[in-house]
Amino acid sequence: MSLTMAEVIWKPTGDYLKCRAADFIERNGLKGWQDLIARSTADVEWFWDAALDYMGVLWDKPYDKLLDVSGGFAWAKWFTGGEINIYKNCIDWHLEAGRRLGARASVGADHPAIIWEGDDGSRRSLTYGELNELSSRVASALRGLGVGAGDAVGIYMPMVPEVVAVLFGCLKTGAVAVPVFSGFGDAPLAARMADAGAKVLFTADCGYRRGKAIPIKSDADKAAELLPDLKHVVVLKRTGAPGNWVEGRDVWWHDLVDRAQPEPGTASLPAEHPSMYLYTSGTTGKPKGTVHTHAGALAQIAKELGFAFDLRPEDVFFWVTDIGWMMGPWEMIGVTFWGATMVVFEGAPNYPQPDRLWEMVERYRVSALGISPTVVRVLRPEGDQWTQRHDLGSLRFLGSTGEPWDPDSYMWFFEKIGQKRCPIINISGGTEIVGCLLQPLPLMPLKPCSLGAQGLAMDVDVVDESGASVRNTIGHLICRKPGPSMTKGFLKDPQRYLDTYFSRFPDVWYHGDWAKVDDDGNWFLYGRSDDTVKVAGKRVGPGEVESILIEHPAVAESAAIGVPHPLKGETIVCFVVPTPGTEPSAALEKELLDRVARHLGGPLKPEAVHFVGALPKTRSGKIVRGSIRKKYLGEPVGDLSSIENPDALELIAAARSSGGSDYC
Repeated sequence: MSLTMAEVIWKPTGDYLKCRAADFIERNGLKGWQDLIARSTADVEWFWDAALDYMGVLWDKPYDKLLDVSGGFAWAKWFTGGEINIYKNCIDWHLEAGRRLGARASVGADHPAIIWEGDDGSRRSLTYGELNELSSRVASALRGLGVGAGDAVGIYMPMVPEVVAVLFGCLKTGAVAVPVFSGFGDAPLAARMADAGAKVLFTADCGYRRGKAIPIKSDADKAAELLPDLKHVVVLKRTGAPGNWVEGRDVWWHDLVDRAQPEPGTASLPAEHPSMYLYTSGTTGKPKGTVHTHAGALAQIAKELGFAFDLRPEDVFFWVTDIGWMMGPWEMIGVTFWGATMVVFEGAPNYPQPDRLWEMVERYRVSALGISPTVVRVLRPEGDQWTQRHDLGSLRFLGSTGEPWDPDSYMWFFEKIGQKRCPIINISGGTEIVGCLLQPLPLMPLKPCSLGAQGLAMDVDVVDESGASVRNTIGHLICRKPGPSMTKGFLKDPQRYLDTYFSRFPDVWYHGDWAKVDDDGNWFLYGRSDDTVKVAGKRVGPGEVESILIEHPAVAESAAIGVPHPLKGETIVCFVVPTPGTEPSAALEKELLDRVARHLGGPLKPEAVHFVGALPKTRSGKIVRGSIRKKYLGEPVGDLSSIENPDALELIAAARSSGGSDYC
């Protein structure tokens, strides 16, 4: 399928035409969604003034100046003079029902806030009142441990309701939440806690995944030995498993939090007071701590869930994520701002059976389901019978992020899960933005794999090597103007921040993605530009190659890398996971090689296709091309702590020695 020539597969009708974005357009005298995007990107200050008022963001003290760029784009300041707290907007606001502010209303203490399902199928729920009480106990406990505004607090916990309460407890007091994926080992945890200067770490004795207890506390103990500034470790009893205990440092949740008196007040904080340090999930190198403020994170997240997902109090929002990934706090803050209900999920999407997610959609009447393309590529080969068992009629939005789509997987998600009724709100941004650069609106017609258009007030563009705008050709994704949620540098490393985002083009945010805008104004992504392969002077993104391979019915997943070549400089090598029942063969390898050459041209024909049983991925589901390349070339791979299945790297090593048509 050619993405440039793809036909529109979804057009808004009925209630989609009455969405919040449509209401905002009408109230501001705009002509349509194209006019909204154009004006919001041309005049970001108009948009944010209008949007914050429309959404009903609650300020303790109104800001004096919306945007100050006197220090340059990289150090833009937002909402100067203003005071705010995410907690007041997301929890306090909803405790008394019936109040209205802008386009939202408070839902009351009895409204459901959280639906939780554990790895073993156990279930709990919390109302807004119960979440407030639990979060307020966390806040009180933090004060009792000597934590004040600006102090960092680590969160290294499984996805249980308490993890949401810890995030909001930090926000309530002004402490800075530092969420870390509980699947990480001790070394990456220690690196993040040391960089943040965390005084307190919340963890659990164990977590569950695929029916097995994972000893989280033991890794926390090893990390704590390397952290002299860490004074307290608060441990939730998840399984009751015995473990090491350090007197004077360790304290049980039930002895500290459950016995604390709820904190009555919520701190009023400067708009740019840090709310979270979120660390990027690279597989090598020192982690980058992105710094997100109360006002900036709230404004961006509320905008995205309010305008793109049209989130309402009656909605049940389920994004398959973890507190350690950006999408975890994004979901928790956005859902509660709009007074909806979130599903918190512990476990794997295909355990105990491949219909785990579809069963949950039916059980909880989920209205918006967000997953990564990788999850779809894992579940799709299991067969359509798993989706056909369940009533998915409650869905009105599908969501995705994390990586580029291939057309076949996208269409399966659209047709089998959304039943051709629901738009796929395919979004892309990053941890460093705690939000999106690209994002559709419910008013937009959509093509397969499209990300719609620029996010509202995100002045993004596609440029060539010289920085000139290009259309209908792949180029670099950039942003020409600041957004309120962009990171305030990297924690303790401002030069690395400048080198990462502002060294490529002057005073322009260089995001590091390959993107394209087609003739109809639809936006598409093609992977990270630092993964680019240059064959005999011709550049190609691995995502392009992978999409072509995955369209073949024999291919479940694929990865493409560039390797040195004596004549071409680089050449392409591909790794393919066959669909169930497919027998790898030399004939199939040739068919796949020829398929790529047919679509991209003979010079970009891969050198080889290797069939493997699995591809190595991060715990957030991203294929680690850099590690694949190093393993294939026999180079040191480096830190493997963020790779969920490091054994798959041995399949990569075996593939090179066995030849392309052998199955490893």
